[in-house]
Order: sequence, then C-alpha cells, then structure tokens
Amino acid sequence: MKSFVILALAVILAPAALAQRQTFAVNPDASEVKMKLNTTHEVVNGTFHIQSGSIEFDRSNPKMSGSVAVLAGSGKTGNDSRDKKMNKDILKVDQYTTVSFAPKTYIGTIASSGDSTIQVSGVFTLLGNPHDLTIPMQIHIDGSKATARMHFVVPYVQWGLKNPSFMFWKAENDVAIDLNLVGQVSN
Repeated sequence: MKSFVILALAVILAPAALAQRQTFAVNPDASEVKMKLNTTHEVVNGTFHIQSGSIEFDRSNPKMSGSVAVLAGSGKTGNDSRDKKMNKDILKVDQYTTVSFAPKTYIGTIASSGDSTIQVSGVFTLLGNPHDLTIPMQIHIDGSKATARMHFVVPYVQWGLKNPSFMFWKAENDVAIDLNLVGQVSN
C-alpha cells in the first residue's frame, strides 16, 4: 500500500514538475544586438545579427542551459572602413566566427505570463575565451510569445581585444550592449 501511495503521488506530481521546464527558442530575424562605443569625437552605434538561440529553463530550479550565438562578422556601424577594421583586427572573424552567451543559473522568479526581472549568470565567449558574466534580464511572456531584454557592458580591452583608438581619436575600453531576444516558449 505504501509503495502504491508513493507511485500515485509521483504520477500526480510529475506533470506539474515537467510543466516547469520550458524552452525559449529565439527567432534570429526578430531579435537584435545593438552596441554603443563612446569615443572622443563621436558615439559609435552598431548592430550585429543573431545566428541562433535556445535557452532551457526551469521555474522550480534556478538552472538554465543553452546559448545565444551572434555572428561576429555581421557588425555594422555605418562606416565600411571601420567595420572592416573591427572584423579583421578586433573581432578576428577569420578565426572566431561567433560571440556567444551560455546562461547557467538565475536569481529571481520567472512568471508564467507577464513581466519578470531576473539576474542571469553564465559564460560570455569572446575570441574563443570564456568570461563569467551576470546580466540583468527583463522578460515578458504572453502565451507562447516571449521577449528577453538585457543591457550590459563588455570590458572588451580587459578581455583581450584591441582598442581601436588611433592618433587623436580615442575609444573607451568598454562597449555597451543591448540585447533584445524575441521568440517562442514551449514545454
């Protein structure tokens, strides 16, 4: 009788536990990455194209897995010469075709619908080197549609990338990133 009760509880509670696990499949065409680099003469704004993204999360356990990959050579700042230098000398796109973020854990609560704010910790990989990073994330879920917005700063020079400064044109050592992911949530 005791094993029957345990089995019955497991069967009853299993669907509730499984319903907590979900996948956020990113739509690369609807999502965007914006960057902003302050310099002595101008603010350089640019965009990058998201290659792919899928994040698995569990509402009952603060673990995440998956990744979001950005095409390193897709950066556009409105200046072809600057973009060519960024691709060749700074991002080294011949060797490193993607920049990625792989979430591992989060702090906070992800609501089943509406708005949530969490802190996501994971690994940001740039030039093939992993860097631990914690990012504030605003999430909105409406049925199966979801968005995730993040704003964070990448200390690119500290992480081994070349600063593009030359002569009297000086660039800061950090670049601001706005990541807007749009996609579908499924069980």
